[in-house]
Amino acid sequence: MSLDPPAYILSLQNNIRARPISWEGAVRAKTITDSDLKKIKAIDKVRKEQRKQTIEADTDTYTTLLLGNGETKSIFGSAAKRLDILQYMLVLTGDLIEDIPALVESLVKHPHPYKPLLPLLKQSNNAEDPIPLLTSAVLSSLLSRALVAQPKSTPEIDEALPKVYSYIAALSSTSDSNLQDIAVQEYSALLRTLKSRQQFWEQRKETLSPLVDILRNATGGRDSDSTLYNGGSSGSVRSAESNKMGGGVGLQLLYHILMVIWQLSFEGRLVGKGLDEEHDIIPLYAQLVRLSPKEKTTRLLLGTLYNLLSYNKSSLMPAAASAKLPTVLSNLKTRHFTDQDLLEDLDSLTQMMDEFTSSQTTLDEYAAEIQSGHLRWSPPHKNGDFWRENARAIIENDNGELCKKLAEIMSKDWSNDKQVLAIGCNDVAFLVKQCPEKRQALEKFGLKIRVMGLMQDENESVRWESLRAVGEFLRYNFDA
Repeated sequence: MSLDPPAYILSLQNNIRARPISWEGAVRAKTITDSDLKKIKAIDKVRKEQRKQTIEADTDTYTTLLLGNGETKSIFGSAAKRLDILQYMLVLTGDLIEDIPALVESLVKHPHPYKPLLPLLKQSNNAEDPIPLLTSAVLSSLLSRALVAQPKSTPEIDEALPKVYSYIAALSSTSDSNLQDIAVQEYSALLRTLKSRQQFWEQRKETLSPLVDILRNATGGRDSDSTLYNGGSSGSVRSAESNKMGGGVGLQLLYHILMVIWQLSFEGRLVGKGLDEEHDIIPLYAQLVRLSPKEKTTRLLLGTLYNLLSYNKSSLMPAAASAKLPTVLSNLKTRHFTDQDLLEDLDSLTQMMDEFTSSQTTLDEYAAEIQSGHLRWSPPHKNGDFWRENARAIIENDNGELCKKLAEIMSKDWSNDKQVLAIGCNDVAFLVKQCPEKRQALEKFGLKIRVMGLMQDENESVRWESLRAVGEFLRYNFDA
């Protein structure tokens, strides 16, 4: 699934190619040498095949021109004060990397293939400055090839990759959709190996979080829990412009972000639990599947869900059931799709969900959700019949293991997902209400003191549910 280069970058590169450069003036000013100029002239504004033959005949010379050696500066170092030359050489270098594999092979074998370029990422704090933008395009292209060519990581890659990710992350955090699209396409170019996906995940607060925020905006910013769990219709969040989703998110940007997360999902065992706990990814994706306007976006959504659920059945399947994923999949089967990968993932997901739901009692579903470490407003939490039938088992089975796990969940801050604390307080209220004689056991688990502390929480829903739970404790104390 290769992507076309971002239109914004293509336009910038074409503009720079068309500008005249005073090369002889640069030689007179000793910005570059006469030897440098001859090398550049030999490959500048000539046919691709002629350029390729010239460089393949002398790859070492052109590697030294671009990256320098112990005795000679890189062209990017010697021309550091000539912004027009820097821009032109960055565009030319990008072209060479795309067109001449022999040069790429020579570049990645250089002792310091990224050293002359990395400082240019900090040339300006302006996100639209051409030099950092062009540099990140060159670095992401070169690094993506180096990652594939060198299965074992190198100190040079270990140094460069986090810096490039940080720069790209800053682009993705802007409000400019052109810069966001550049960012996600460069991510996609890099996420081709285990090493690059692991590093992306290590930096996920800066790399991944802005992308998930954009996906959430694409759903129209609606509360996916309340819509999914309460049976509300998804409706349409398409913008008046046919090529945009909710929040003004363009379909191409949506597709490119889904591509990045699909690539990341191949490390499902590494990322699955974190995606669930930090971003509630399964309900979000279930909502996006409902709203997906194109077959290609649906394909990526289903592929990602399949990868994540395959590696994390015990922790993520309860979330998928709670998000009504079986119903979403059933609805998809009524649509006419032609993509074979999509159809295979749809069948596999349907079978996986059928196997899970057929083997689960309501108590099993609740227990699986507790064991996953992340609570959602799934059906059992507000079901009085469920609590009447199962409260005692939840407290007593396995020496109160589920209550201990509930206490562990509630001991966390959950600053990014306060509803988890509200749900926990709701469960404690039901446990006390149905089994008042077990109040001391619940106190020993630390649940009473925790719900009391949450009465002062900043979140209104948490305060309300904690007050209800404390009220149940006090009610039975007064009755006694």
